[in-house]
Amino acid sequence: MTLTNKTVPLIQDPDRLEGRIKEIPQEPGVYYMRDSSDQILYIGKSKRLRSRIRSYFNGHDTRPRIALMLRQVVEVEFIVTDTEAEALALEANLIRQHQPHFNVLLKDDKKYPYLCITWSEEYPRIFITRKRRMGKERDRYYGPYVDSRTLRTTLHLVKRIFPLRQRPQPLFKDRPCLNYDIGRCPGVCQAMITSEEYRKTVQKVAMIFQGRTSELEETLTNQMEQASEALNFEHAARLRDQIIGLKSLGAEQKVALPDDTISRDAIALAADDTHSCVQLFQIRAGRLVGRLGFVADSQSGEPGAILQRVLEEHYQSVDPVEIPAEILVQHELPETEMLAEFLTQAKGRKVTIVAPQRQMKAELLEMVERNAEYELARTQRFADRNAQATLDLAEILDLPELPRRIEGYDISHIQGSDAVASQVVFVDGLPAKQHYRHYKIKNPKVMSGHSDDFASMAEVISRRFRKYGAAKARGEQMSSESSVLKSHTSAYADFPDLVMIDGGKGQLSAVVNVLREMNLLEDVKVVSLAKQREEIFLPGESLPLATEADQPGVQLLRRLRDEAHRFAVSFHRQQRSDRMRRSSLDEIPGLGHHKQKQLLATFRSVDYIREASPAQLTTVPGVGPRLAQQIYDYFHPSQPDENVEERSSV
Repeated sequence: MTLTNKTVPLIQDPDRLEGRIKEIPQEPGVYYMRDSSDQILYIGKSKRLRSRIRSYFNGHDTRPRIALMLRQVVEVEFIVTDTEAEALALEANLIRQHQPHFNVLLKDDKKYPYLCITWSEEYPRIFITRKRRMGKERDRYYGPYVDSRTLRTTLHLVKRIFPLRQRPQPLFKDRPCLNYDIGRCPGVCQAMITSEEYRKTVQKVAMIFQGRTSELEETLTNQMEQASEALNFEHAARLRDQIIGLKSLGAEQKVALPDDTISRDAIALAADDTHSCVQLFQIRAGRLVGRLGFVADSQSGEPGAILQRVLEEHYQSVDPVEIPAEILVQHELPETEMLAEFLTQAKGRKVTIVAPQRQMKAELLEMVERNAEYELARTQRFADRNAQATLDLAEILDLPELPRRIEGYDISHIQGSDAVASQVVFVDGLPAKQHYRHYKIKNPKVMSGHSDDFASMAEVISRRFRKYGAAKARGEQMSSESSVLKSHTSAYADFPDLVMIDGGKGQLSAVVNVLREMNLLEDVKVVSLAKQREEIFLPGESLPLATEADQPGVQLLRRLRDEAHRFAVSFHRQQRSDRMRRSSLDEIPGLGHHKQKQLLATFRSVDYIREASPAQLTTVPGVGPRLAQQIYDYFHPSQPDENVEERSSV
């Protein structure tokens, strides 16, 4: 059911708010809140919808995150379900679909790595990444793993045990590489193994990272015995070697627990006023097979509520076979029965959630909690370092408040060609990569052979602060006490406390002129950091600030500058590579973008396309004999007969 949309936040219209709440039933279901632009801010579930929504607006919840959200809510929607477990399942699907901003409990600070299997590809790849869910929907992610060294060692051993795809792209066009000759790869690049057979191998690897190593060993043992009975001794020997390799993988510490045939997860946290570090130990057949880590905001709820949300988010993203039969929790969960029912339905077998108070299971949770405390201490050390750096930077620049959001900008090009710019963001001294942006320079005067870093930087700053300049033109004040900045609406929540330009006085002057034209010079705090001597320049000052290179504040600016440079250079290289790859193909008549992609997918590079014969080109979908001949003729233009030219001239 959808409630009438308005532009005024509900919290500012008590009569309309009360009317909306009375229309909501006291039944299980899912609710979601929208802002004035019809964007979903938050999706939640409850066994009593009306009471849950009323609790947001009665003023009892004083968390800043909730207060910020409620200032934007203009509409509430709900969907009634039959049970709480159905509400949890529906909430999980809606969150995956819409990714609301205020549903982010776990901070994705790229600290822990994941293992990804790209099931969306014909021949899946297996690799380690710190960017979760950046691929296709069918791709699977395992983790995040706390011990990255162990994860890399495990993956290295797995690739020695099983013949797997080793490269993202083929090394050669018409033959496999050395990995095939030594048995490390089954010849994926030349399709020397079918996709179905290769996927069976990858499924075995997935079982390892699902904690099902014992089950995989049993399966391989049965296959080895069958191969021996069939006198296929070569295949049996390969299976034997794989079993031996798997046993070496399972040589980790064994956890002494009764009923070691039961799969368990144990979860605990350690928290301070800011961070909650959560550890989840995966125990299969009495053996510790995985240690996962999460970082949450301590102000997002009580310890039990944080643990429940972590478990919900974790198990919503795993396969049913990965859900254990028993979950040990450090604190009682607010909705234990509902979560247990949801997991039972997902797994197809009974799942129990207990908070043990004594004996061996309680001792296991104490071990998990100790590991969480170590992670919290590590997080606090990083937080203290960054807090010291931001404090020192505020003193260097004489800022009235600590700069929480700092933006860095840089330009990258080669003599004006493929000019791009980067915008990187540090929040509380840490990279916030979800806020990174890149720009293609549109200035027609910036071209190959003619560069203008000053004009390029001016263009980027103009585009970045355009909406704030428009707000200032409408008469809105942009000071720290203004309605624009204090409202923190989705349109204005990204106003920086400090802007750093990579360059010297010239780049800074160009930016200052743009901000002055937009009437924002007094509102945007801007500095530049020169490369050679690491000097900091302020607007209107001819000399740099007196600083030391090893000052924490200067080091923070240097980290920001280096990250902006890295991000700009990587985007420039991508643009240059795309241009060089497409330039020749773009000039061929009748060859559109889609067919170019088909050609490159088949031949991998323009050089291989140049070497291909017309018959080979026709093997590409959509390329007929006539177009194939045009492509061939473009790369092999006919040479005129010089004798004919001479005779005609006579």
